[in-house]
Amino acid sequence: MIKLFGSRKPDHPMADLKETKKLLAELPTGDAFKCLDELGHWLESVMAEEGFKPEYRVQLVQLLDEAAQIPLRKLTRDYVASPRLSKFQETRLWTAIFAYWRQSALAYVACIELYAAGAKGADALKSAMPLLLARALRALSAQVKWMYVRYGPMDQSVWGVIAKVYALAETGKFAQSAVTLYPGNPGDSTPEQEFLKVVMLSASSPASLLPLEIELCERLIAHFCASFTLRLELQPDIAYWIDLATSQAPLRLARPPQHAPTLRFFAAGKALEDLEALIGTIKSKGAVPSQVNLGGSYPAESVLDVLNHLALYWSNKPPERKHQRHRVKSRLNVVHGYEGVLSLFGAGPDENADTESWIVEDVSAGGFGAGIPEIRGEWLKIGCLLGLQPDGGDTWVLGVVRRLQREIPLKGLVGIQNIAKSAEMVELSVSGGAGGETGILISDIGASPGEARVLLRAGAFVPGQNMEYSKGDATCLLMPLGVVESSEEYDVVRFREMIREAPSEE
Repeated sequence: MIKLFGSRKPDHPMADLKETKKLLAELPTGDAFKCLDELGHWLESVMAEEGFKPEYRVQLVQLLDEAAQIPLRKLTRDYVASPRLSKFQETRLWTAIFAYWRQSALAYVACIELYAAGAKGADALKSAMPLLLARALRALSAQVKWMYVRYGPMDQSVWGVIAKVYALAETGKFAQSAVTLYPGNPGDSTPEQEFLKVVMLSASSPASLLPLEIELCERLIAHFCASFTLRLELQPDIAYWIDLATSQAPLRLARPPQHAPTLRFFAAGKALEDLEALIGTIKSKGAVPSQVNLGGSYPAESVLDVLNHLALYWSNKPPERKHQRHRVKSRLNVVHGYEGVLSLFGAGPDENADTESWIVEDVSAGGFGAGIPEIRGEWLKIGCLLGLQPDGGDTWVLGVVRRLQREIPLKGLVGIQNIAKSAEMVELSVSGGAGGETGILISDIGASPGEARVLLRAGAFVPGQNMEYSKGDATCLLMPLGVVESSEEYDVVRFREMIREAPSEE
């Protein structure tokens, strides 16, 4: 049949570019949630419309994605800068952010596949491919990051898509093509750099970081990215590898993998020297240099904590376990939080203490690996204080959650570090003053002779203020040396201890 009036224009609200820009101008920018939700639906709608030519479809996807960057930044700041989000708030923020990045990745990958498959009209996308590949990898990387923020469960299929997209960047000779990722963003990137950012994030042990620390980790990786190393062959300075033919996350180089053309080896390279130099600068100046873009202002101590963490895992020889692990299967009674731990020093946990039963998977001199059959409540996080009692045992030990991974939303694995194998509750008073604070005197965590470490409620410790407690007929004077560890609930404080004997009666 002869088409008297030419090809039909797609019946879609964004079939006209002028109308598209009008719709984008009408987005509810004052409501980041609603704005991001609408943009996600527009992306889905644009990708479902069969009548769009590849070049125009790509143009729409890019415009929609660019419009999403401001609300994304707003919601991300709300998430990482709020230490006490309710479960509802946390879930709402996380879901909105993750859902958008997932939809964005789907859209970019679909556009890339049009070019890779040689679809009609897709040859016009060649000049846009470096940007499409870089943005696709950025969106996929964001999905990985936000799965880490919630400590899983991890969708391993995302790694398969990352590998596929980057492999196409290499075969098409786009991997090192520089692009401005988003208008207004300083500095250029490449598909290779976006790939390195996500594999280096995975190699940086994010499961042992708090959400804010993961955000800082991602920002610092972006800062150092240009100095990372990516190789086709194994070299002495390489610590990690990934296989582009699989859906497996990057692996630490415990032993050389069987040779394959799809293997890629990566490491921090010169970035490790740059990182150590930054640590020195922050220590000497007491502030983060302005050229380091962390997306906000953060205390120097918080940034140093993350930098020191990265220095460990970016080393040519990442940290190994200090103690040999032994596989076991046993039950473990668990009480959490500072108040829960205090309750252990009566006749055991009181009736109001929330005691859980976990399954020990392995044990070492340094701690436990345990499975949680059902994650209950909102308390479980990195740094959480635990009272631990092996099933059938009589004594409780103290530990801290150092690693957390969810297998499914309500089931997970934790790594627990022992911080004390013996502890006693003490009533503390300000030296020369009245009593007022209950603390837990802990041992077996490496204190030097003449030192004591005390677990205190967060906010109870005053720097420079001596404390004391009674020990039989003697008084123990505690002179503060510094905070060893700090969290929302507790501080572990190191003191110099001096025992003053009571005067003898004659």
